[in-house]
Amino acid sequence: MTLHSLDPRAPWVISTHDLGRRPGSMRRISPVLPAPADLAVGMIGVPKDADVELDIRLEAVMEGVLVTGTAQAPLSGECSRCLDPLTSEIEVGFQELFFYSAEDAGEDDLLLDGELLDLEPIFRDAVVLALPLSPVCGEDCPGLCTECGVKLAEAGPDHRHERIDARWASLQGLVVDKKDDQEG
Repeated sequence: MTLHSLDPRAPWVISTHDLGRRPGSMRRISPVLPAPADLAVGMIGVPKDADVELDIRLEAVMEGVLVTGTAQAPLSGECSRCLDPLTSEIEVGFQELFFYSAEDAGEDDLLLDGELLDLEPIFRDAVVLALPLSPVCGEDCPGLCTECGVKLAEAGPDHRHERIDARWASLQGLVVDKKDDQEG
């Protein structure tokens, strides 16, 4: 259960004043809000202050206000295979009930702060759960060579390294090339 005093001027704080507490009353909003900081996992995330387009339905129900919506946000990061920078977009859906009173709410439920609710935690949870743990620039990205670190996409199909078994390495100098043997 979360209860704290919300700042009505904060971008992710929404007023439910016009819904009243009349079950069935509903309103749609489509704000564009700045992305909160630290919205990332590993190698990819939503850049701080990037435009997040929201499409939200606020609906008064008996216990509180049901928030249902989608959010679209840009992503920025790097490919987990080749480390090239990458950008894309993410769209997530979310639904959360904000309870009017703590008596109706469970331990992990969200509460309205008077007539205010904070969308940031539900947006943050939806995005973080949807972010790829190993983002790739393309499904066919071959990555980097484990021996020399060159990008395999640029190296071509003939990129190879001679591998000598360490147990036989000391015998390398004993091999005589037939061509060299015939010249002598």
